Amino acid sequence: MIIAFDFDGTLCKHEFPNIGNPIIETINFAKRLKNEGHQLILWTCRDGIFLDRAVEWCKTFGLEFDAVNDNVQSVKDSFVKLSQKVYADIYVDDRNYCFKCDKGMKI
Repeated sequence: MIIAFDFDGTLCKHEFPNIGNPIIETINFAKRLKNEGHQLILWTCRDGIFLDRAVEWCKTFGLEFDAVNDNVQSVKDSFVKLSQKVYADIYVDDRNYCFKCDKGMKI
């Protein structure tokens, strides 16, 4: 599977433009998925030096991605034209909404 991970609020606490404290449970979850053979994408609004710092920060925890703000190579090879949204089987983000998980949330 291909799993896309957000950075701020998901892998670390929100403190942009700084990097917040690590969320170890999510980092360990991502590392476990990678060790199981899944492909990981870092999918974040960070760019430039802020993105570079986030990627290096992840590496200090032993977390490396198959793609950063981009599709993994197998997806690039499969499609003639790609949208701006990366393709993933699962998106891990602190700001998502799961319709199957709705327990009466009102929007």
